[in-house]
Amino acid sequence: MGVKTMLPSYELGFYALVVTCAVVYSGSGIFEASRDSVNRKAFRDGIKPGWHYFGRKMDVADFEWVMWFTSFRNVIIFALSGHVLFGKICSMTVPQHRAVVYMLYGILAVLGSMGLVYLMIILSHCLILYSVALAKQRWLCYVAGLCCLASFKVEPFSSWQSGFVTGAFDLQDVLFYGGSGFTIMRCMSFALESSERKEGIYSIFDLLKYNFYLPFFFFGPVMTFDQFHAQVSTRELRRKDDEMRNIRVHALLHVGAIIAVDIFFHFFYILTLPSDLKFMNRLSDWSLAGLAYSNLVYDWVKAAVMFGVINTIARLDHLDPPQPPKCITMLYVFAETHFDRGINDWLCKYVYDHIGENHDNIMKELMATTATFAVTTLWLGPCEIVYIWSVFNCFGLNFELWVQKFFQQERFAKLEAKMSAAMSRRIRAVFGAANFWAIVLYNILALNSLEFALLVTKRLLLTGFPVSTLSIWFITYCGVQLIKERERVLAIEEEKGDKAKAE
Repeated sequence: MGVKTMLPSYELGFYALVVTCAVVYSGSGIFEASRDSVNRKAFRDGIKPGWHYFGRKMDVADFEWVMWFTSFRNVIIFALSGHVLFGKICSMTVPQHRAVVYMLYGILAVLGSMGLVYLMIILSHCLILYSVALAKQRWLCYVAGLCCLASFKVEPFSSWQSGFVTGAFDLQDVLFYGGSGFTIMRCMSFALESSERKEGIYSIFDLLKYNFYLPFFFFGPVMTFDQFHAQVSTRELRRKDDEMRNIRVHALLHVGAIIAVDIFFHFFYILTLPSDLKFMNRLSDWSLAGLAYSNLVYDWVKAAVMFGVINTIARLDHLDPPQPPKCITMLYVFAETHFDRGINDWLCKYVYDHIGENHDNIMKELMATTATFAVTTLWLGPCEIVYIWSVFNCFGLNFELWVQKFFQQERFAKLEAKMSAAMSRRIRAVFGAANFWAIVLYNILALNSLEFALLVTKRLLLTGFPVSTLSIWFITYCGVQLIKERERVLAIEEEKGDKAKAE
């Protein structure tokens, strides 16, 4: 049945009411738990004094968020402001050389922040993968690239390389492994695109311009080489109608999101609470489910803000970067689940789609997902929790195809054909609701801890059965129906836009 299937407005209104009441009820439980736990000894490291005019302490368990917007806020603003300033001057005077200016500024910024030794390590890996690209052998590019990536992700090679970098500051490890990891992914993209080029090969100068674009260097997103090279080589720099207005609006939204998250952390200690499992056992099933879901939503917000700020800078440079990840609230299928759209696009282009092709064959899909999550495991850094996360998500992606193939059998197809389109949508939403919680539980173990994920699973499926299990399933079903309704509206708007363009 099509995505444009419509449900009665009163039914959708009922679904919206149910979801709203459930969110408020679950949120009130988390708020009360946060208030009651503010002085617990187990939470001393995660809860610190916040904004004094709120009169409450603040959840500071995520050190990256705290560092970005406190200790290193001025450094980040200074570095990116300098990039925008020099880039703007160059775009107005010599637009054909703007990529060179971006590269030089990026190299100087990396040199100033991480030192000469780190810069030499990055350049050596660039040189190695450029040399491999000269052979124009796709398999060799994969082998060399993954070996270079492993040298930053697997012991003792990672410690050996990081040991050359002297100095110590709070974000040094984050910048070291972030910059080196993204460098390898960019160099692999360059090598793979070079191997596909029929005539000649790109120069090492092209690789350096691509790799040392500062907004993408440390934290991504990864933009494949073919896209970056085509966009940065454009000499006629023209903006679309209202593009600057949209950039300003998005910049204000990101600032608003940062402030909103900080305010939220004064009242809801969603990151610190799961660290004490004894305290978690006191919470209701509803609050526990809400806490697991809110952890996933926060990680999406964090990624959306980080990539959104970087993308705003890139758009000022006349680039079209990968979009922020799709809102986790709008997901109920594994195929669309990701927190970094740049890495997701990279994996899809060079691994998942390359092996799986049209993703219709069960064996090819199994090979494609296994290879994809093997690379992802190496990218994240091999360890027990990453192995578990990869296995579960690989299974979830394949299970979706197995279920789809099963229900495409003739007897089920005939049965669905006899149903109304609305009833078919309702039945599909029931399965979507179960899949939604599989996504939450499979990902919360990596974002928080395996113990917390097991506790939530036990409470929702075993001790909470049948009342909590079925009620939360029904509420999730209501949420999936609202997501499907949004998809329906967007599909209709897209169709109208296509018709208008055709006319």
